[in-house]
Amino acid sequence: MAATWRLSLTAAALRAVAPWPRGSRLLAASRGPQALREASSSSPEADEGQIHLTESCVQRLLEITEGSEFLRLEVEGGGCSGFQYKFSLDTVINPDDRVFEQGGARVVVDSDSLAFVKGAQVDFSQELIRSSFQVLNNPQAQQGCSCGSSFSVKL
Repeated sequence: MAATWRLSLTAAALRAVAPWPRGSRLLAASRGPQALREASSSSPEADEGQIHLTESCVQRLLEITEGSEFLRLEVEGGGCSGFQYKFSLDTVINPDDRVFEQGGARVVVDSDSLAFVKGAQVDFSQELIRSSFQVLNNPQAQQGCSCGSSFSVKL
């Protein structure tokens, strides 16, 4: 199993790292064991097609986003279990994106990725060794690996 390095950056440090185009800065992604309070999304569709934002996610997004920025959640192939979560700050909403908003904080998921995370929670976790956005309670995930950033899907 390949080792995974994780970075923990403050918003100021994140903005100072400029090799990424402004519209897609990569953020740390992981998954934690904490049971967290669920917050609702403003999407009018059925609950199972939504992404839920926790209070800590909303609060952190309001702290780090500027203007029209939002958190983009993507699922891509890779990791120990087959799929992994990817978080980035973005400013462009594509035609196939779904926007989930609560309290002024927005999380955007493309339609392909939504199939793998619908019904899940997005949280922001602060621990002694890292701070990161996480996907919790994903009903589409069958199991995750020990590192917590990858998962396999239910068939």
